[in-house]
Amino acid sequence: MNAHPHPVAGEDYPSTYQEFLEWFADEPACRRYLARCRWPDGFECAQCGGKAEPWTTGRGYLHCRQCGSEVSVTAGTIFDRTRMPLRTWFAAMWFVTSQKDGASALGLKRVFGLGSYQTAWTWLHKLRHAMVRPGRDQLCGRVEVDETYVGGRDVGRKRGRGSERKEIVVVAIEVHSPKGFGRVRMRWIPDVSGASLVPFVCDVVEKGSEILTDGWGGYNELSKCGYRHERVVSSGTGDPAHVSMPGVHRIAALLKRWLLSTHQGSVSGKHLDYYLDEYTFRFNRRTSRSRGMLFYRLMEQAVMTAPLPYRQIVQRKHNM
Repeated sequence: MNAHPHPVAGEDYPSTYQEFLEWFADEPACRRYLARCRWPDGFECAQCGGKAEPWTTGRGYLHCRQCGSEVSVTAGTIFDRTRMPLRTWFAAMWFVTSQKDGASALGLKRVFGLGSYQTAWTWLHKLRHAMVRPGRDQLCGRVEVDETYVGGRDVGRKRGRGSERKEIVVVAIEVHSPKGFGRVRMRWIPDVSGASLVPFVCDVVEKGSEILTDGWGGYNELSKCGYRHERVVSSGTGDPAHVSMPGVHRIAALLKRWLLSTHQGSVSGKHLDYYLDEYTFRFNRRTSRSRGMLFYRLMEQAVMTAPLPYRQIVQRKHNM
């Protein structure tokens, strides 16, 4: 497997479903691939730092030749302590990444014969959690920022008020010149105050970037945080927001359509960030022509993602 940032189809990842079946015919093959993804530069023992090629025990553990410690290739990853075969996990990951609009928990349960809806729901949330790389690069350049409302009924539609049963999502997207869009970031926020909006921008956008917003007062402090702030829409005047800031409004429309078509719009606010993670993963890799590449990227991040127990999923606190 190549350690460089440009993986090769057929060498680093299967390029077709038939190739997928050939690569991962049994559990040892899955464990070997997982080890290659986890240690692309070669095995390194977490106990002693030894880099000698380990040998595999009868139980499938990797045995360090220098200190004798043993480790499971799934330890410390989203597969940690799983009771399901890795083949099933791999197949689920291929299924999720190969579906243009993603997969629902009900669909995953039916396709793979999982024991319960809860199991399928938990698996999907673990995969969604892995779709966001910790410490990922911030957006930069010209970045549009705005909020949108998802779920529930359109009631009132007053900004920050009268949006009963709806959840607020703040969106940031890179704008390229002369046209086109780059990467996107999204987050659930409890309200549209500056206390919610400004920290989001500081988290996801590189200092010195140009931030384009409408005239909402919640963005007033951005110029004091190291950004060039341009208000492209003044409240009650000028062009409508979807004309002046087409990027965020296109993303908002696509997000709502995706939630409605794949998940029937029934996404609870408590777990909304998981779905935003998945949509971000898909949108930012929209130019990829290979579903195998998406599988590979998800696998890369899955082995770097800490275990996520069911209890932690259901008790998730929003990323504020």
